[in-house]
Amino acid sequence: MMRILLTNDDGIYAKGIEVLAAHLRTIAQVTVVAPDHERSAAGHAITLWDPLRVSTVDRNGAFFGYAVDGTPADCVKIAIQRLLKPKPDLVVSGVNLGPNTGTNIIYSGTVSAALEGAVLGIPSMAISLATFRQPRFAVAARVARTLCLQLRQLRLPPEVVLNVNVPNRPLTQLKGVRVTCQSRSRWLETFDQRRDPRGRAYYWLKGGRRQRDPAPDSDEQAVRRGYVSVTPISIDLTSHKHLDALQGLQSKGSAL
Repeated sequence: MMRILLTNDDGIYAKGIEVLAAHLRTIAQVTVVAPDHERSAAGHAITLWDPLRVSTVDRNGAFFGYAVDGTPADCVKIAIQRLLKPKPDLVVSGVNLGPNTGTNIIYSGTVSAALEGAVLGIPSMAISLATFRQPRFAVAARVARTLCLQLRQLRLPPEVVLNVNVPNRPLTQLKGVRVTCQSRSRWLETFDQRRDPRGRAYYWLKGGRRQRDPAPDSDEQAVRRGYVSVTPISIDLTSHKHLDALQGLQSKGSAL
């Protein structure tokens, strides 16, 4: 039976991970290792200067998984290196509440947890539900289960992660799956300046309007049209197409 490590950034008590665990346990041996509270937008941060503590968590009167007082990347690291033997066949991160498309993936703890799985040599997938209201977690979990079964046959290239975004629609209204590129969509954010009771200024980040990428093959456009978006992303951040253009920067030590 396939072995799956399941994590997230919304925390081990989130509804999304509970529903996804139930679906994946019909096809695999699932171990849940997730943050002990919400760690959204934690990115790929790891804990260096404090110890990590792990505790067991029950849900609905039965053992559910392990809670870690660290980041999503911490959860994957400690699960693979200390908690799980043998190693999992697949790392799945989600179901995240809200989309992880465009520049969101830079900040996403959900995506970073999957990337950490790839860093450690394990095929990995992040799955997000593109809504913040009335989420249909069961639909996203059903999609994740189907993709996990397909990944058993499809060998992902090393260091590649699947970033999956599911429209918040009934299953019968999903138009299918599209393999997409990451869009350049981003939020145009501002900082709201306020004053504390002592008159000192502080700042609160708030979202603005969405600057959308019109590219038809992008993750965001696929989701808007009702398709499940599957974007292959890599831990290699090198801009390979620009290497030749920068050759003029190379020199010998004596030229510095």
